[in-house]
Amino acid sequence: MPDSTSPIGPIGPIDPTVSPRFAGFATFARLPRLADVEHADIVVVGVPFDSGTTYRPGARFGPAHVRESSRLLRPYNPLQDIEPFATQQVVDAGDIACTPFDIVAAISAIEAGARELTASGERLLTIGGDHTIALPLLRVAAERYGPPAVIHFDAHLDTWDTYFGAPITHGTPFRRASEEGLIDQTASMHIGIRGPLYARQDLFDDERLGFSIVSGDDIATAGVAAAIDRIRSRIGDRPVYVSIDIDVLDPAHAPGTGTPEAGGMTSRELLSIVRSFSELNLIGADVVEVSPAYDHAQITGIAAAHVCYELISAMAPRPTGG
Repeated sequence: MPDSTSPIGPIGPIDPTVSPRFAGFATFARLPRLADVEHADIVVVGVPFDSGTTYRPGARFGPAHVRESSRLLRPYNPLQDIEPFATQQVVDAGDIACTPFDIVAAISAIEAGARELTASGERLLTIGGDHTIALPLLRVAAERYGPPAVIHFDAHLDTWDTYFGAPITHGTPFRRASEEGLIDQTASMHIGIRGPLYARQDLFDDERLGFSIVSGDDIATAGVAAAIDRIRSRIGDRPVYVSIDIDVLDPAHAPGTGTPEAGGMTSRELLSIVRSFSELNLIGADVVEVSPAYDHAQITGIAAAHVCYELISAMAPRPTGG
């Protein structure tokens, strides 16, 4: 049974004193499924798609791995001082099914699925899947809210033009999104960028497309608080979409990913920055590029599950007045 079945309050996770955490369906955080509730505020959905990868595949198995890794999440978040499942109805909608053989067809299916799941104003937290999926998710977000500011956590820019002539891959979604007018070009940011690029021109192109950069080295040198200040200064009160490639973390903290780069953020640093988003106007988010075949002891899956939990907590309504 869920922790709460009150008709006047949200239904929360399954009570671990009634059913052990290792039993039952592996919904995210053992939350109810979409069909089990009358309405939803936040919908967690998986997109098991990785046909846009350019190096190690396997992120198609990411949604199931993150759900399995989320079994230990608990109802109260002390660092945000919020019960994220008690103040809003959070549900797991399963996966958006899409073909692995045709990227364009898959993008269309993801876009249609996301649009259907948010038709009544729900906010979407999507578990990938590779970073290709950010493009259709941003199409739906921009359609509903107008072009949002994008906070993109990644080791890589993902604003390249094509790979082998293909315009839609996991290395191109934010270039296509900028070209389609899906993002706020005055307020979008990359966080945690590091490692070699193809050419200096990559940085010039990226700035032209509307992004500023807080690099991994910036965070290591100036710290998390400075990064948060830069984010707040650029974002303001605009609608915000957060896209988190788990490879923003150092491979020591996230070995299970397709394109790892040395010198990344720690899990603690990433979680600290995400917690600060409770002060922002979050309209949706994704966490992508978890590739279980390269994971060890669920290190990457657990990190991703906690990132999702902090995003859900940041979206939770806060009490006013008093």
